Amino acid sequence: MADLKSIVEHEMREYAGEGINGQTYFTHDDQNNVMTIVFSGIANGKSFSTISIFARIVNDMIIIDEDKTNKPLVDALVQSGIPREKIVLSYAGESVQTV
Repeated sequence: MADLKSIVEHEMREYAGEGINGQTYFTHDDQNNVMTIVFSGIANGKSFSTISIFARIVNDMIIIDEDKTNKPLVDALVQSGIPREKIVLSYAGESVQTV
C-alpha cells in the first residue's frame, strides 16, 4: 500500500475543480502534513471562500477536522484501502489521540 500522505493527497485532489458558482482548490503544507480543499465563489453577488475539507496526518493517523462535502473523504479513503481505524473524524466528535 502506498504511504498515507500520497493516498490522502490523491483522493483530495479529486475534489478540486470548477464548481457551479466558483472553483475548488487543493492546497497543502508538506512540512506539517496538512491538506485542504478550499472553495472560492460568488453567492448573492458577493465573493466568499470556505474550507470544504481539512485533513492532516499525525503519527500515522489521518485526522479529518472538517468535511462539508456530499461525498465524505472518509469513504474515499476507505475505498482506497485505508483502514477505518487509521481515520479520525474530529468534526464528528471522534477523539483525536495523536500520541
